[in-house]
Amino acid sequence: MRPTLYDFAGGDPAFLALAAAHHERCLADPELNHPFSHPGQNPRHVERLAWYWAEVMGGPPRFSAECSDHSAMLRMHAGNGDMSDLGRRFVDCFVHAADDAGLPADPEFRAALRSYMEWAVAEVLTYPGPAAEVPGGLAVPRWSWTGLQPV
Repeated sequence: MRPTLYDFAGGDPAFLALAAAHHERCLADPELNHPFSHPGQNPRHVERLAWYWAEVMGGPPRFSAECSDHSAMLRMHAGNGDMSDLGRRFVDCFVHAADDAGLPADPEFRAALRSYMEWAVAEVLTYPGPAAEVPGGLAVPRWSWTGLQPV
């Protein structure tokens, strides 16, 4: 049986490194910089992002237990209108951050990471209107080598 993407990546340290590298890349991007540098950002943003991605990829449910659910994440990103170019840039930063963080270069693993982020960005983009349009109680999604899994 194959390990989870979380385990294959290297567990919590790998996802913390990925979140930190992604955050740095977004700060360096002239279009993505603003949402990643605003003064009201949670001081534990990188850590919470690592928890979220780790949980999505089969790790412990730390984000769900200590932060919130998937609905809250979608509400946080809702209401921004058309962000299609930002979405592409976000995916590019994520893919390159996996290199920066030293995640395994295995092609199937990298394809699974990319497909997750493309799906996640597309889902966020389905809520261009007010946060109130996001349904409540959505569980954090689970992603595997074969894509989205039932929760």
